[in-house]
Amino acid sequence: MSYKVLLADDDINILAALKLQLKVEGFVSTAVTTPNEVLKALKEQCFDLILMDLNYQQDTTSGDEGLTLITDIRKTDALIPIVAMTGWGTIDIAVDAMRRGANDFIEKPCDNNRLFNILKNLLALRDSQQRSQRLATENELLRKSTQPEHWVCQSKAMQQVMKLVNNVAATDINILITGENGTGKSQLANIIHQYSARHAHSFITVNMGAINEAIFESELFGHVKGSFTDAKVNRIGRFELADHGCLFMDEIANIPLSQQAKLLRVLESGEFEKLGSSKSQQASVRIISATNADLDHMVSEKLFRQDLLFRLNSIEILIPPLRERVADIPVLANNFFKKYSQKYQRNIDGISLAAMDKLIAYQWPGNIRELDHLIERAVLMASSSEIEADDLLLKSSITNTSNITDSANNEDWAQLSMEEAEEKLISLVLRRCSGNAKEAAHSLGYSKSAFYRRLDKFGL
Repeated sequence: MSYKVLLADDDINILAALKLQLKVEGFVSTAVTTPNEVLKALKEQCFDLILMDLNYQQDTTSGDEGLTLITDIRKTDALIPIVAMTGWGTIDIAVDAMRRGANDFIEKPCDNNRLFNILKNLLALRDSQQRSQRLATENELLRKSTQPEHWVCQSKAMQQVMKLVNNVAATDINILITGENGTGKSQLANIIHQYSARHAHSFITVNMGAINEAIFESELFGHVKGSFTDAKVNRIGRFELADHGCLFMDEIANIPLSQQAKLLRVLESGEFEKLGSSKSQQASVRIISATNADLDHMVSEKLFRQDLLFRLNSIEILIPPLRERVADIPVLANNFFKKYSQKYQRNIDGISLAAMDKLIAYQWPGNIRELDHLIERAVLMASSSEIEADDLLLKSSITNTSNITDSANNEDWAQLSMEEAEEKLISLVLRRCSGNAKEAAHSLGYSKSAFYRRLDKFGL
């Protein structure tokens, strides 16, 4: 990595010598000769360190111009390392420079070994501080995030979804995940990232529906100190945090129309500016977004930009609702049961057959999230050795429950082999569908031919 150093001195000979020495040490430098040029350069470019003289044309001995410049720099950037130089060094000037925000002080003519030790130590400290800030922010985002715990692909519908995921995950193509609330869109985004070439880098999430329009730019792009009333420190935005990794934007349909052009520009160019700064920054970010809204309809209603939608949905992945992936319900339910029985230290053997039948018959308007919460509640409510049907407290959206419960068979689903579970599941769904094989096949995610082969296999 080549660090960028801003050099400031009114002596062009000193600047030439410093530029050469910095180049030999692997630094990239930009040289200016006045305080105004320093401030202008800082607005236009990003630098890793400033090496600056304290005396310029107006006053060659007091250091007042340089001291004022340090104060001006710190008003806009509290973190960039500053090393002050002067040929008229005194203890008082050095103390004043450090008080105003300089990180170190060196007298001219500079001792090269000491100078470069100072530069390298300050840059190493800055890198460490940035890593700590980034890690703290990522940990806070991770702490706040809530994602489904399990991803089950027993049904044909989900196996088709995962086949598409396997085909596109390793690429950098932008992906739009659609589906009803509670289907697991955020978890699928995380899985895509883990399968991608960027998996070693950050996976940053942001709920676009939770961002107030007034702080939209600050959240996504960051801000500099003083850019608005409460901006007391610099802040790293989500795009910068996700550099070389993935940014997952959930509830993408909730972006205010007035902010969509700003997001589009970043997606097209990879460039953004922090709020309160005119310096452009680059970020290499893979975008995954998700919504339960009909974005095409929103485009037709002029609530969502079509060009932004084109950028977001290079590939669209639709997650089917839980009612269309019935084969996944027993496995999901047992996974949630194990999770919550351990969490609450409940000595329960499992989910009874009657309870499982009831879960399969339910229509799940809240999808996996509802199943998760329901099993958690049932684990707490259970008063016997198993979770019984009454523990589920399911009272609506159930189809033909009287035809589904098989009270003669008391086997726990968890004790069945996969083949036995499949036979039982097909039998239950057939009864729920009143013997309609086409409807049952669709509900289970089987093709017609595959479903009839199983009917023949199990003698159904």
